[in-house]
Amino acid sequence: MKNEVLYLLLDKYADHEAVFLASAISCDERNIKENPKYINKILSPKPGSVCSCSGFRILADYSFETMPDDYAALILIGGFGWLDEHDADKVVPVVRHAIEKGIIVGAICNAASFMARHGFLNNIRHTGNGVEQLKLWGGDSYTNSAGYVDEQAVSDKRIVTANGTGYLEFAKELLLLLDNDTPEQTERFYQFNKIGFTEIMKSMQR
Repeated sequence: MKNEVLYLLLDKYADHEAVFLASAISCDERNIKENPKYINKILSPKPGSVCSCSGFRILADYSFETMPDDYAALILIGGFGWLDEHDADKVVPVVRHAIEKGIIVGAICNAASFMARHGFLNNIRHTGNGVEQLKLWGGDSYTNSAGYVDEQAVSDKRIVTANGTGYLEFAKELLLLLDNDTPEQTERFYQFNKIGFTEIMKSMQR
């Protein structure tokens, strides 16, 4: 389904890294959207549930065998599962397929380091958990340290990368690429969550 955003989760995924993006897709400031432009779906390598690093279990909508061929975006959520190269390497053809089809790809935290390990960052501006981690994970496959940008999140050529604390900026860049709302609405969403309810209300009363 072209309107589905697929969140690729490995065991021990970082549950907090998906919440801002997922909530902005499904909800507005008032309620759950009646007719959202996109639908959130969970993707995992195999059928069944995936357990987060916090111990929460979530049931996958798709495995690699049942996932659709076309979709709006592939979001690689970070966590400790990316440290297991045997499991993480199964993700490589899924990412390659998405990039070749021009599908939006997001990778945050250790998922960005996974992207470096397999050369997916070599032709784009990008960020992650520091250039040294990208070099460590990437080895000889990572040849674009000059393209590293020391920012919370970076968007280039329909690929968004972020460090492990850049989940709000990660969401903002992906929402803009998806054209989920107007740029003004996306900026309001970002500022509300970045600054906080109390400060927003104070500014409105001035």
